Amino acid sequence: MVAVAHGSRDPRSAAVVHELLDVVRALAPSVDVRGSFLDLSVPLLGDVLRGAYADGHRSAVVVPLLLGKAFHARVDVPSAVADARLPGLDVTIADVLGPDPRLESAALRRLASVGVRSRDRTLGVILAGAGSSHAPANALVSSIAARWAAGSGWAGVEAAFASAATPDVPTAVARLRAQGARRIAVASWFLAPGFLPDRVTRLAGPDALIAPPLGPDPEVAELILHRYHSALTSPLAQTA
Repeated sequence: MVAVAHGSRDPRSAAVVHELLDVVRALAPSVDVRGSFLDLSVPLLGDVLRGAYADGHRSAVVVPLLLGKAFHARVDVPSAVADARLPGLDVTIADVLGPDPRLESAALRRLASVGVRSRDRTLGVILAGAGSSHAPANALVSSIAARWAAGSGWAGVEAAFASAATPDVPTAVARLRAQGARRIAVASWFLAPGFLPDRVTRLAGPDALIAPPLGPDPEVAELILHRYHSALTSPLAQTA
């Protein structure tokens, strides 16, 4: 398995990705799990694929550690695999992590870790994602927020995006205040810390409860393994 994350100049991001992959290794010690990045962090995906080939592997499953099917999943990952130019290595690209109920469960656990409880009518919750020019990726986050709003008992739940899409975080805060929320909490639709999660924190205001990113959650690790095993039996794409 070659897991590939986006990458960040923030060293915390790569550290959390490696922590998550350590959980994956603990769950599946027989699987050779290697981490990689698309950009900004090392090792890059192509270098890890070449290393796997040099170590004797003749097939690999690339698991994108991405929460939706935006540009990175649709373009960057296949391009990086193709650019590796390894005709002797069969590479299967697994599905992205989202949508999946395990991601939602992890996000809700992160909220609970900062003191958020259900049925709190004084609380408004923002589900904050990166944002994308690919509208369906944003719609996924919005649909989760709508589902939470229907069953949580909070004053309201709004999706918000750190970049490239609307609504932004201040708009979501204003909407929740209009719905009667006296306090604001932010649920993270990010896998790891970095520039965009930090932007969300700044924009949410100094009194907001900020849940950490999904990070090394056991259910996220289980989901990564599920994507890996599913790709072995019904691959979405394969590059020789």
